[in-house]
Amino acid sequence: MAYQNSRLLRFTLWFIAAVQSLLGVAFLLVPGQTTPLLGLSTAPGWTHWLFGMMAARFLGFGYGMALAARDPLANLAWIKAMMVIQAIDWIVTLYYLSAGAVTLAQVTTASFLPVIFVMLLLVSYPKSARPGASTS
Repeated sequence: MAYQNSRLLRFTLWFIAAVQSLLGVAFLLVPGQTTPLLGLSTAPGWTHWLFGMMAARFLGFGYGMALAARDPLANLAWIKAMMVIQAIDWIVTLYYLSAGAVTLAQVTTASFLPVIFVMLLLVSYPKSARPGASTS
Protein backbone atom coordinates (compact mmCIF):
# COMPACT_ATOMS: atom_id res chain seq x y z
CA MET A 1 0.00 0.00 0.00
CA ALA A 2 2.02 2.94 -1.25
CA TYR A 3 -0.01 6.09 -1.50
CA GLN A 4 0.12 9.44 0.21
CA ASN A 5 -2.55 9.06 2.91
CA SER A 6 -2.12 5.36 3.77
CA ARG A 7 -1.18 6.03 7.41
CA LEU A 8 -4.17 8.34 7.90
CA LEU A 9 -6.48 5.76 6.32
CA ARG A 10 -5.16 2.93 8.47
CA PHE A 11 -5.43 5.05 11.64
CA THR A 12 -8.99 6.06 10.72
CA LEU A 13 -9.99 2.46 10.01
CA TRP A 14 -8.54 1.20 13.31
CA PHE A 15 -10.30 4.01 15.18
CA ILE A 16 -13.63 3.23 13.53
CA ALA A 17 -13.09 -0.49 14.24
CA ALA A 18 -12.56 0.32 17.93
CA VAL A 19 -15.66 2.53 18.16
CA GLN A 20 -17.84 -0.02 16.34
CA SER A 21 -16.54 -2.88 18.47
CA LEU A 22 -17.01 -0.98 21.72
CA LEU A 23 -20.60 -0.13 20.80
CA GLY A 24 -21.21 -3.72 19.74
CA VAL A 25 -19.94 -5.15 23.02
CA ALA A 26 -21.90 -2.60 25.06
CA PHE A 27 -25.18 -3.22 23.25
CA LEU A 28 -24.67 -6.98 23.37
CA LEU A 29 -23.57 -7.41 26.99
CA VAL A 30 -25.34 -4.57 28.81
CA PRO A 31 -28.33 -3.49 26.71
CA GLY A 32 -30.30 -2.34 29.75
CA GLN A 33 -27.59 0.12 30.75
CA THR A 34 -27.24 1.76 27.34
CA THR A 35 -30.35 3.92 27.43
CA PRO A 36 -29.65 5.50 30.84
CA LEU A 37 -26.05 6.18 29.75
CA LEU A 38 -27.46 8.11 26.80
CA GLY A 39 -29.86 10.04 29.01
CA LEU A 40 -32.89 8.28 27.55
CA SER A 41 -35.79 6.86 29.52
CA THR A 42 -35.59 3.20 30.41
CA ALA A 43 -36.50 1.18 27.37
CA PRO A 44 -38.94 -1.72 27.55
CA GLY A 45 -37.38 -5.19 27.79
CA TRP A 46 -38.25 -6.09 24.21
CA THR A 47 -35.82 -3.41 22.97
CA HIS A 48 -32.94 -5.57 24.21
CA TRP A 49 -33.69 -7.81 21.24
CA LEU A 50 -33.16 -4.85 18.90
CA PHE A 51 -30.02 -3.83 20.80
CA GLY A 52 -28.68 -7.37 20.34
CA MET A 53 -29.32 -7.18 16.62
CA MET A 54 -27.64 -3.75 16.49
CA ALA A 55 -24.71 -5.22 18.41
CA ALA A 56 -24.24 -7.89 15.74
CA ARG A 57 -24.01 -5.22 13.08
CA PHE A 58 -21.64 -3.03 15.12
CA LEU A 59 -19.39 -6.04 15.73
CA GLY A 60 -19.56 -7.04 12.08
CA PHE A 61 -18.52 -3.60 10.92
CA GLY A 62 -15.84 -3.43 13.60
CA TYR A 63 -14.44 -6.64 12.13
CA GLY A 64 -14.75 -5.25 8.59
CA MET A 65 -12.89 -2.08 9.52
CA ALA A 66 -10.12 -4.14 11.15
CA LEU A 67 -9.82 -6.17 7.92
CA ALA A 68 -9.72 -2.98 5.90
CA ALA A 69 -7.08 -1.46 8.21
CA ARG A 70 -4.80 -4.43 7.57
CA ASP A 71 -5.19 -4.20 3.78
CA PRO A 72 -7.25 -1.21 2.61
CA LEU A 73 -6.84 -1.80 -1.11
CA ALA A 74 -8.18 -5.34 -0.82
CA ASN A 75 -11.13 -4.18 1.29
CA LEU A 76 -12.41 -1.07 -0.43
CA ALA A 77 -15.98 -2.39 -0.34
CA TRP A 78 -15.89 -2.35 3.49
CA ILE A 79 -14.63 1.24 3.43
CA LYS A 80 -17.32 2.37 1.00
CA ALA A 81 -20.02 0.60 3.04
CA MET A 82 -18.83 2.36 6.20
CA MET A 83 -18.99 5.75 4.47
CA VAL A 84 -22.61 5.07 3.46
CA ILE A 85 -23.56 3.81 6.93
CA GLN A 86 -21.99 6.82 8.63
CA ALA A 87 -23.77 9.20 6.24
CA ILE A 88 -27.10 7.49 6.97
CA ASP A 89 -26.38 7.59 10.72
CA TRP A 90 -25.75 11.32 10.56
CA ILE A 91 -28.86 12.06 8.49
CA VAL A 92 -31.03 10.02 10.87
CA THR A 93 -29.48 11.76 13.87
CA LEU A 94 -30.15 15.19 12.36
CA TYR A 95 -33.72 14.20 11.55
CA TYR A 96 -34.52 13.08 15.09
CA LEU A 97 -32.70 16.08 16.58
CA SER A 98 -34.72 18.46 14.44
CA ALA A 99 -37.96 16.60 15.28
CA GLY A 100 -37.20 17.05 19.00
CA ALA A 101 -37.26 13.30 19.68
CA VAL A 102 -33.73 13.41 21.09
CA THR A 103 -31.44 16.12 22.42
CA LEU A 104 -27.86 16.92 21.53
CA ALA A 105 -26.80 15.64 24.96
CA GLN A 106 -28.47 12.30 24.22
CA VAL A 107 -26.98 11.74 20.78
CA THR A 108 -23.52 12.86 21.97
CA THR A 109 -20.91 11.61 19.50
CA ALA A 110 -23.52 10.67 16.87
CA SER A 111 -23.85 14.37 16.12
CA PHE A 112 -20.27 14.72 14.88
CA LEU A 113 -18.38 11.39 14.62
CA PRO A 114 -20.12 10.28 11.41
CA VAL A 115 -19.03 13.50 9.70
CA ILE A 116 -15.47 13.11 10.94
CA PHE A 117 -15.35 9.46 9.88
CA VAL A 118 -16.69 10.16 6.38
CA MET A 119 -14.39 13.14 5.85
CA LEU A 120 -11.30 11.22 7.00
CA LEU A 121 -12.23 8.25 4.83
CA LEU A 122 -12.81 10.47 1.81
CA VAL A 123 -9.57 12.42 2.29
CA SER A 124 -7.48 9.29 2.79
CA TYR A 125 -9.23 7.05 0.25
CA PRO A 126 -6.68 5.78 -2.30
CA LYS A 127 -6.88 8.05 -5.34
CA SER A 128 -5.80 5.24 -7.66
CA ALA A 129 -8.83 3.24 -6.51
CA ARG A 130 -11.31 5.98 -7.37
CA PRO A 131 -13.35 5.45 -10.53
CA GLY A 132 -11.76 7.21 -13.49
CA ALA A 133 -8.48 7.81 -11.64
CA SER A 134 -5.23 7.44 -13.47
CA THR A 135 -3.09 4.50 -12.41
CA SER A 136 0.16 6.10 -13.50
